[in-house]
Amino acid sequence: MTAFDSLDPNDWPLPSELEERMLTPALVVWLDHVRHNIGCVLERVGDPDRWRPHVKTTKTPAIWAELVNAGIRQFKCATTREAEHLARVLLECRIPGGQILIAYPLAGPNLARAAALADTFRESRFDVLVEDPETATNAPEILGLFVDVNTGMNRTGIPWDDEERVLATARAAGARLRGLHLYDGHHVDPDPIERTRRIHADHERALELLERVRQACGPISELVTSGTPGFPAAIDFAPFADLGDTQHRVSPGTVVFHDGRSEEQDLGLGLRPAAMVVARVSSHPRADRFTCDAGSKSIAAEAGSPCALALGIPGWNAAAPSEEHLPFDRATAAEGALPSRGELIRLVPRHVCPTVNLAEKLVLVDRGVFVGTAPVAARAHDLGV
Repeated sequence: MTAFDSLDPNDWPLPSELEERMLTPALVVWLDHVRHNIGCVLERVGDPDRWRPHVKTTKTPAIWAELVNAGIRQFKCATTREAEHLARVLLECRIPGGQILIAYPLAGPNLARAAALADTFRESRFDVLVEDPETATNAPEILGLFVDVNTGMNRTGIPWDDEERVLATARAAGARLRGLHLYDGHHVDPDPIERTRRIHADHERALELLERVRQACGPISELVTSGTPGFPAAIDFAPFADLGDTQHRVSPGTVVFHDGRSEEQDLGLGLRPAAMVVARVSSHPRADRFTCDAGSKSIAAEAGSPCALALGIPGWNAAAPSEEHLPFDRATAAEGALPSRGELIRLVPRHVCPTVNLAEKLVLVDRGVFVGTAPVAARAHDLGV
């Protein structure tokens, strides 16, 4: 995460009223940096209609409104709670014809819940993923269907090689078939050139599969590919720019907030960290270590070490967190003064998506002004009982 070492904390100001009153740890979002990141992505994709952002990262209606204000009308989410709050944002922003793809293979009551949302929020279109003919046949009529194709991540979808099942599922979807969904999140090679080569090889294969489905089922309205690591390669893949009656879209979501892991992937977009956990130095357990009050219950630690970077404090490396403690160790005997007890520090998460899910509310700052707080309304999951 050394790419963030040169950032100036003054570019992420905290108003004095916040510093004096805010309890820590706190998730803080700088809206001006959010808008900067949205602008960078839109400049890269060239057209708002080619971006279907995944909202699993941001989980906050106040942030989704920024995407709507930027011209985005189609979204992707993972849970029915996200889908419900997203539909409310589109309704409140008076956006008819919004598109919500629940990019998860729902089953049982979860699938019924998606249908109930589609029936409640008829101003928007609700689509779901399917990966077998039976589900495609029996899915509630009100839902549109995307055939989910497993391109090698081996998490969901029909394997590339099982073209027969892809075609059978597409045929079973009938008139409700919206498109194909291909997620390439396994392509995270640190070398952008090699990553692009591998992704483009998948894109060639995707074109062949798309043509087979068209021949079997007729026009396909959409091809969805590419999360955060892979979307620049997808935008650079020339055939995707003109697929006739098929609209190609990419679906990065982490880009709105950005994080350490995405910075390591060298997207070349000029993104800025827009969401950080603000913590206070709570202890000096030894001369070469300080501890802050943001542990694994406030900053995600599942994506490897270090789980965070302390902005503007070079020479200190985050050690493994415990539940309410995150120690930092001096990198060398010559670097970095020991921060004083009570000092505020800004922590850039290595993985911002689950970090956001840990917070009930976030603090909003816009160009140095405290805007207020906003609920992270789509965090966690509904139970239905």
